[in-house]
Amino acid sequence: MRVAIAEDNVLLREGLARLLEESGLEVVGQSPDADDLLLKVRSYSPDVAIIDIRLPPTHTDEGLRAALEIRARQPSMGVLVLSQYVEVGLALKLLADSAEGVGYLLKDRIKDVDEFVAAVRRIGDGGSVIDPIIVSTLLSRERTNDPVATLTPREREVLELMASGRSNQGIADAMVITLRAVEKYVSSIFGKLGLPSTGSESRRVLAVLMFLRA
Repeated sequence: MRVAIAEDNVLLREGLARLLEESGLEVVGQSPDADDLLLKVRSYSPDVAIIDIRLPPTHTDEGLRAALEIRARQPSMGVLVLSQYVEVGLALKLLADSAEGVGYLLKDRIKDVDEFVAAVRRIGDGGSVIDPIIVSTLLSRERTNDPVATLTPREREVLELMASGRSNQGIADAMVITLRAVEKYVSSIFGKLGLPSTGSESRRVLAVLMFLRA
């Protein structure tokens, strides 16, 4: 799997490239800003672009805009946006059209190398990864007649894992329960939230996020 990285902190950029290469991924480009990233993406066509959400010159949303441009021009390419802080609005903007091949993680997730590399691979394969803190923030919002409030604690746990991009098997492994139990939880959740139980994992994530951001 081929990866391009956009990060203005040279130590973090080099460290990220090294851990990805040591995990068997090929880093085809490293960029300090969005313009250079877009040039490398056009030149090398990586499978995934890993992008800091705040890049020079203003360090506001250059990384997000670059990610959206990549998605518009090359929708088959995965994008993983990294952020130092929880920015729910920007995360939802990235996921507005599709959750397939899209990820949004806090930089602290890089510390768990195996999980981070697995997230990059999942995005490159067309899956999605949403930081659990983003999901928890959306779930904790108070809304009038909120059907989320009708979920049991176990169902909320399943919903968080689902919105984070886990497959049913991944949820079963994380919760140490059977696949059949997960399927029952998922069916109950979609019934309570009034959402269609689609087959695609990424579509399920998008459906959950569409509900949570409403």
